[in-house]
Amino acid sequence: MSPRTMRAIRFHEFGGPEVLRHEEVPVPDPGPGEVLVRVHAAGLNPPDWYAREGMPDVPPELRPPFALPSVPGTDVSGVVEAVAADVDGFAAGDEVVGLVRFPAALQSGAYAEFVTAPASDLARKPASADHVHAAGLPMSGLTAWQFLIALGHDHPSPFQEAPHRPMALDSTTTVLVNGAAGGVGHLALQLAKWKGARVIAVASGTHEAFLRELGADEFIDYTRDRPEDVARDVDLVLDTVGGPDSRRFLRTLKRGGALYPVYFGAFDDEENARLGVTVTATQVRSNGAQLAELGRLLDAGTVRVAIDSTFALADARAAHERAARGHIRGKIVLTVA
Repeated sequence: MSPRTMRAIRFHEFGGPEVLRHEEVPVPDPGPGEVLVRVHAAGLNPPDWYAREGMPDVPPELRPPFALPSVPGTDVSGVVEAVAADVDGFAAGDEVVGLVRFPAALQSGAYAEFVTAPASDLARKPASADHVHAAGLPMSGLTAWQFLIALGHDHPSPFQEAPHRPMALDSTTTVLVNGAAGGVGHLALQLAKWKGARVIAVASGTHEAFLRELGADEFIDYTRDRPEDVARDVDLVLDTVGGPDSRRFLRTLKRGGALYPVYFGAFDDEENARLGVTVTATQVRSNGAQLAELGRLLDAGTVRVAIDSTFALADARAAHERAARGHIRGKIVLTVA
């Protein structure tokens, strides 16, 4: 039986990494359709620090509600502790991985010794991966998958009217990945290569050897060259940085090409039509079935998760400080004793 209390990271107010506290809190109880997971590792993602800061750059009408105090985190790898009576497919002792309740809950309590999760959000942990590497997969891997491979849901994006439909990738396709060394970027690069595409990776020069090892056919060091000035006739740009500067990649696209900014910025539909290009984005969503497909690619050696650094759960503040310094290679992960 689970202990009545557990250690977790919470924030009681919005602010910088210093608001994160290591505290004693009650162990959650799984509801209908849910699984209680003993956490072994929790992955960090940008929504963790956006929520910690109170999402100051997001219009109030687009902010998902969440109450304080909040236990951050959505990416988890661990072992099933208990299941609700109506759950089939998982049992106590199973090793699992998941993106928990995203985006319905911006923060789902993964920075803790235990977390509850809908069974549909979980997949079996890849046998070839330890918990640290598995915890780096869910949000970044599903973002890359849903942008590039298969959307897997019909929820409209709050930032656009047009639905997002991933472009078919094959040996005739050139894909440029901006921010290729980061969590989403390094997995997207590998998925594009799996589909046979030619991949141009954009990152700082210190990451070139790493990205070529992952399969990049061409590398652009953005500290030396502006990618929008040197890349041409690209079929697809996945801009994992996104935001207001994403429009600069329009000039790299051939007619019929597409730009997918992970963080949507301001675009002109008339300009896009004149250039003959498509600009769409989507919101990553929990999907246990897709996560299982990613897990099979890990087990096959087709994809691997790179780990930038690990921190103990109690050192979550230091992990967020590492994230704030940027230039992350792969994923930052919290380990839970």
